[in-house]
Formats: sequence, structure tokens, C-alpha cells
Amino acid sequence: MDKKILRKTGQVIEALPSTNFKVKLDEGGEMLCHLAGKLRIFRIKILPGDRVTVEMSPYDEKRGRIVYRGK
Repeated sequence: MDKKILRKTGQVIEALPSTNFKVKLDEGGEMLCHLAGKLRIFRIKILPGDRVTVEMSPYDEKRGRIVYRGK
């Protein structure tokens, strides 16, 4: 079974409890995202206004995980 992971970029618009974030995608639309494991381990801080890269599953377009924090 081949699962295709989609990567998109966007901007964090709101920080929510439990390391969840609301992200506005560049293509339009919003997603609820959580932090990936490496960002938690190395304690990378994500704030509203940051540019991020999000991985999303093809099964649910409204949820994803933040895998990279841009400049």
C-alpha cells in the first residue's frame, strides 16, 4: 500500500493548547496542525506569524503536522 504524504507551506495564525496550531495555507484554507517529534525533542519554538512546512495525509485535509519552521 502506497501512502502519499503531501507537503504544503503556510503561516501560523494561532497557537492553541497542547502544541497545536492553526495554519493558513498559501493555496488558501486553514488546517489544525501539531508539532512533529523532532521539533518537540529539540524544543523549536513556533509562534504566530512563522512560516512553516506542513505534512498532511491524503485522507484528511483539515489536519496535519508541522515538520519545518522557516525564517
